[in-house]
Amino acid sequence: MTGWTYQVQPVDLDESTLPGELPQNYVLRLAERKARAGSKFALPGQIILAADTTVVDQGQILGKPADADEARLMLRSLRGREHFVYTAIGICEPQSGRLRTDLCVTKVWMRSYSDEEIEAYIASGDPFDKAGAYAVQNTTFHPVERISGCYTCVVGLPVCRVTRLMAEFNLAPPVDITADCSAYLDKDIPCAVYETMLREERRPHGESGETLSGGSPSRGKEK
Repeated sequence: MTGWTYQVQPVDLDESTLPGELPQNYVLRLAERKARAGSKFALPGQIILAADTTVVDQGQILGKPADADEARLMLRSLRGREHFVYTAIGICEPQSGRLRTDLCVTKVWMRSYSDEEIEAYIASGDPFDKAGAYAVQNTTFHPVERISGCYTCVVGLPVCRVTRLMAEFNLAPPVDITADCSAYLDKDIPCAVYETMLREERRPHGESGETLSGGSPSRGKEK
């Protein structure tokens, strides 16, 4: 999609919320910390891209479920109504120490899935590494009815925001993804980035495609 190549470098951080911390402050803090932590592993010339995502339901931050009971509770609570997904990104240039952050928020409406569907989804194991206990891109469970905002924000990495910040580090992609995404933001239809991601998700396993991000990404709570 962007033509960038990347390497994945996990970092080990405490992702607990601070007392009274707002969702936007929480994800921005973690994205910045992950970018700084990832900088220790950077090779000369590499840029660090980090992200953190959380689900916010009626003001409550929902992280990854600790077990099946917590996943079940989250999915039942979210069922048939709306909530918000917050994703923050942090991009760091280790050589200079320069760091830029951005925040993306998307409103999500969940469909009225059944208790039986919840149990089958939990049995698949997919909810346990996902904020809010679901993946919007899961085609079997298909939890989301519709969204208002950026689809890739819900997945866990808002591509349009990433490309805009990467341009500040002289890493603009050859395709203007930001314009493609923004043109659809206020419409209740999938954007061009969303359609491209769907094609990649449907690609047979093992078939190669273009990479999504550059530098040495450090991923947080992925959707």
